[in-house]
Amino acid sequence: MSRFWHGIALVGHFGLFGLLLLWLTWLEPPRQIPISLALILLAGPLLIPMRGLLHGRPYTHAWTSFLALFYFLVGVFEVAGPMTRPWLAWLTIGFSILLFLGTLLYVRAWGREQHPARASELAADSTVSSGNLASAEPGDEPSREARSK
Repeated sequence: MSRFWHGIALVGHFGLFGLLLLWLTWLEPPRQIPISLALILLAGPLLIPMRGLLHGRPYTHAWTSFLALFYFLVGVFEVAGPMTRPWLAWLTIGFSILLFLGTLLYVRAWGREQHPARASELAADSTVSSGNLASAEPGDEPSREARSK
């Protein structure tokens, strides 16, 4: 399952990168600042996590999700402003959401694949601690947190 989320994260990342390059150089170049400065400020940060994303490193995926929030805000600000092509901003929002969900869910799936016993323990603890004892197995002991309540 982590391969699926890794693919979603890469689609979001490269889609966002390609869209920003097209947008800033050909479709709607900025008028107030040089194109090169706009590329460095908007597309440049996407180059930093590229190697880690391509290699599937979970730590890189985790902090790239914060970067996706920045691009979500860029898209929201562009939608609110005057544009000749508002669909560019909507695509930015869509790709940033893909990047955000792909990176976070990749880290979650990767952790569950690396530590399957721990994932089942956490699921059992959450069942017991939430007060749903009917779904717990008859031989299961409640966790320390559930006993102290």
